[in-house]
Amino acid sequence: MNRNIGAIAPLCAVAALLQTSTAWAGEASSAAAPTGASTIAEAITGGKLILDLRPRLESVDQDNLAREAEAFTVRTQLGWQTGVWNGFQGQLAVANVSHIGAEHYNTTNNGKTKYPVIADPDTTELNRAQLSWTLPKTLTVTLGRQVILIDDQRFVGDVNWRQDEQTFDAARVDAARGPFSGTYIYLGHVNRVIAQAQDWNSDSHLLNLALSASPALKLEGFYYALDFTTPTAAARAASTQTTGVRVSGGFKPAPFQVGYSATYAHQTPYGANPGRFDLDYWQGGASGTLGLVTLKANYESLGGDGVRGFATPLATLHAFQGWADVFLTTPAKGIQDANVVASVKLPIAFEHFHDGELFVRYHDFETVTTGKPLGTELDLQATASLTPHLSTIAKVAAYHGVAGFPSRTKVWFGFEYKY
Repeated sequence: MNRNIGAIAPLCAVAALLQTSTAWAGEASSAAAPTGASTIAEAITGGKLILDLRPRLESVDQDNLAREAEAFTVRTQLGWQTGVWNGFQGQLAVANVSHIGAEHYNTTNNGKTKYPVIADPDTTELNRAQLSWTLPKTLTVTLGRQVILIDDQRFVGDVNWRQDEQTFDAARVDAARGPFSGTYIYLGHVNRVIAQAQDWNSDSHLLNLALSASPALKLEGFYYALDFTTPTAAARAASTQTTGVRVSGGFKPAPFQVGYSATYAHQTPYGANPGRFDLDYWQGGASGTLGLVTLKANYESLGGDGVRGFATPLATLHAFQGWADVFLTTPAKGIQDANVVASVKLPIAFEHFHDGELFVRYHDFETVTTGKPLGTELDLQATASLTPHLSTIAKVAAYHGVAGFPSRTKVWFGFEYKY
């Protein structure tokens, strides 16, 4: 890992360059998109810039591979969001991911299988091209290439931790009336995080219905029918239909803040999937906050039948079952994940350091069918804002494995400039 210390210098140089541009960005950002333009031309010219720069160093040391992976990558997202005209608003953005220096890592596309995986291949692609129409507090329709986040992203998310953000070519309708709300989404194409060569064509439907009775109680029912028509074994295996319910909420018995969630889902084959299976998913979690400290406990069970495990192919998987990404595919015997989290917001601030936070999470993994241990993992993270636009992150994931699941340690250090 010591070789990574020298590579931090280019990251710091990039951060310094980004920081010098903050003053310009602060002035430019005052021209935010208006609430309503009188003409289409005014909506376009009165819009705002989309700019996201994210240089990052990542290293992986994995027991069953002799070589250590190291990647210095930079993500750039550049685009424009228009103002609003008669309820219409558009977004257009492109994204580029490029590596700097030697490519000593397996992107999953480059054939360098002697190295551990760092799934950030070089790519340039259309990130967003969407048009939305909104009837305030009632209806929003969004068409085109877009980011889709549902709840905690357990089933559908943008996988934004990876440099190539996951987006969807989709038609989306969001409707609301009083405490009731609903979302229907048709997915025509999934732009996955490992560049265009591994994208999936889709003929999929997402439905989510919710009742927000109060801040303490939200009830949801969902049905996700995923049919991936790309003719590969991975796409066919990911074609599933999942039906579930979720309850969540929070309340504030002074001086605490308390939150909870619970989910159940059932999954069977759908569309192109030739398999036969009936698998269950269970989740339950609770959190408590007192002042600057938050504690959380969570349990997840993704079922398995000995042949395959419960699948969530559109999820932001990095957020679940540990940052080492050992269990991106659920083991055939399923996985139980009991984890606890402690996070602390730092009560200090300087001119170029504020909103600091320390985060630690511990996972204990077992199979569902036999209760056999699948290892443990410790995740650590420190984040802070350096300016209103520039933040930094340092992060470590240490997985202690068992037979078939080799131990590994991953380290990240990076900056992000968002305009």
